[in-house]
Amino acid sequence: MLSAICLAPLALAQSTTKLTATKANDYGIVYSLPITSLDITIEAEITERQPGELANYAKLYLNIDDAITKPSRTSRIKSIVINSRGVPDPDNRWMMQFKASQPVFVLLNDAEIPLSINTEEVAAASGTPLPEAMKPAPTPLETAAARQAITQDITMAFNTSKRAQLTAERIFELRQNRSDLISGQADNTPPDGHSMQLALDNLTAQEAALTAMFAGTTRTWTEVSTVTYTPSTEDVRSQVIARLSDEGIVDADDLSGEPISLSMQVTSRGDIPLDDKGQHKPFPKGGVAYNIPGTAAFVISFDGDKVASVQLPIAQLGVAYGVDPKMFTDRKAPAMATFDPATGAIISLEIK
Repeated sequence: MLSAICLAPLALAQSTTKLTATKANDYGIVYSLPITSLDITIEAEITERQPGELANYAKLYLNIDDAITKPSRTSRIKSIVINSRGVPDPDNRWMMQFKASQPVFVLLNDAEIPLSINTEEVAAASGTPLPEAMKPAPTPLETAAARQAITQDITMAFNTSKRAQLTAERIFELRQNRSDLISGQADNTPPDGHSMQLALDNLTAQEAALTAMFAGTTRTWTEVSTVTYTPSTEDVRSQVIARLSDEGIVDADDLSGEPISLSMQVTSRGDIPLDDKGQHKPFPKGGVAYNIPGTAAFVISFDGDKVASVQLPIAQLGVAYGVDPKMFTDRKAPAMATFDPATGAIISLEIK
């Protein structure tokens, strides 16, 4: 039974190699059919709260009832993206053997999985775009405005109570300055609208910095990790693939976090085509092997809720079958084929 999980960066886009069946390689090209692997990309949002140094005076001076009083960190799953890709199956190596009557070329990816035969066109890249990690924005106390707002008197206050009083007075002073600017009563009114807006924004940022000394600060960022999961050939129920802790995404065996689990239900299995008599067709002699995949439904759950689901074709739920190689060497109308590198299935088979 195939089943594997690892927490790792997502693989980069694959390169392509063009091989031609010639006398030098006995008109044979070796390749691998894939097994299907899932890249499960988890985006976690982490929120950190820090109390302000004047939190005990927030109610007294600014009438703030919900000031942060102790540090905390929480996290949540923001999104999950499930994409599939093919990895070479070491037990499913084949050789395409052609005759010399017509040149044949094959495009393989860097895992030696077929992309196409007799055509430069390959399957369009599929999959959902991935989220990007976002760093936390500076808190109000980490801005240039904060350095402007904190006066020398505040810095040199002899105790916390005096520091809180002076800081509150400075906040009310900034509010009055902003009100004077808006009403046109300021001694030095900015000469134009743009300058006015800059002045107002600066006063607002200074007030926010001083208020944060009472109310505390909150900063949020995201992190992104990709779990690589190779499906088995049977149903799977609630297999832990990673965990979410207050520090973010951690490995499945890290008990500091709550489990993120995967369930899989086989919805169909690939089978060899039938002939007119309802019998399985024999494998064509020297056939160019490809996969007829099955399908499975996947559900990702966290804290009792379904957070992502998808149904995908899976190579290991199917069988290998073959195309008569003579189709690709017909002098008058050679065939062209494109394959899905995630499953090894034929996407198109056409005559030139």
